[in-house]
Amino acid sequence: MKAIQINGDRLVWQDTEAPALGTGEVRIRVAATAVNRADLVQRRGGYPPPPGASPILGLECAGEVVEVGEGVERCAPGDAVCALLAGGGYAEEVVVPAGQVLPVPAGLDMVEAAALPEVFATAFLNLFMEASLTRGERVLLHAGASGVGTAAIQLCALEGNPCFVTAGQPEKIERCVALGADGGWNRHDGSFVDAVRAWSGSGADVILDPVGGAYLADNLAVLTTDGRLVIIGLMGGAEATLNLGVMMVKRQRIIGSTLRARSIGAKAAVMDRLRDEVWPHIERGSVRPIVETVIPIEEAERAHALIASDDTFGKVILRVGG
Repeated sequence: MKAIQINGDRLVWQDTEAPALGTGEVRIRVAATAVNRADLVQRRGGYPPPPGASPILGLECAGEVVEVGEGVERCAPGDAVCALLAGGGYAEEVVVPAGQVLPVPAGLDMVEAAALPEVFATAFLNLFMEASLTRGERVLLHAGASGVGTAAIQLCALEGNPCFVTAGQPEKIERCVALGADGGWNRHDGSFVDAVRAWSGSGADVILDPVGGAYLADNLAVLTTDGRLVIIGLMGGAEATLNLGVMMVKRQRIIGSTLRARSIGAKAAVMDRLRDEVWPHIERGSVRPIVETVIPIEEAERAHALIASDDTFGKVILRVGG
């Protein structure tokens, strides 16, 4: 098969060995995959795959099942599926544990389906499973125009949770509001603290943050009593000073969370909840994948440059073949 390989500072579409199929696994002929910022970090050597995972980039895909391993009943050859991966998506074929595979929602094509698994799993896991978000609680979403951000906005709207976003362009904030956010703040205009307080009056009950260190103080300043801050990335650094006294008095919780390194069972639990609680809304059209553009996988270099530019809204998809 062919796959994207990291050759020095270049991404090259070239021949490589196809992955072996094991018990409980599914082989998928990939029709489309998606670029995540984590791919750019892995490419630089900063986010190695978990032990045993494919070193090939790509954390999600959509395609056709071509073979299933012993014990697999979740899907069958010929099924149109999408999948959450620990790696391997930038390829013609990928092998993945069956619990991480879901049917393509009715009405969606492969490109749209490839935009679903990683971002909706990340948003759902961290809002509803880690932060235990309940109806009516207010949510602050950083990087609201990202793939995870656009998924989280829609999930908040679906569950009755007002949300406020930060983003890097006024146009992105407008699009976030059109998608369901209450409002937003341009991160280039400085601290978001006053804007969040003006929006909510009391602050945010849950914050979903891919920035990390640079936002910690301001996040805690707007986090309510009993509020939960879920840190899912470190784009703004891994270190910061923490006022433990304020955190204790307000009973605030800081939750560190990653999806990729979780066990197969834990990932399957997230995917099962997506199938049961989110997929029906996608099929009804009340939740949808947000796709910025589609690029041939042979031009993965261009797709990475586009993500690095911060000029995208939603997902950048790589089409494989066709």
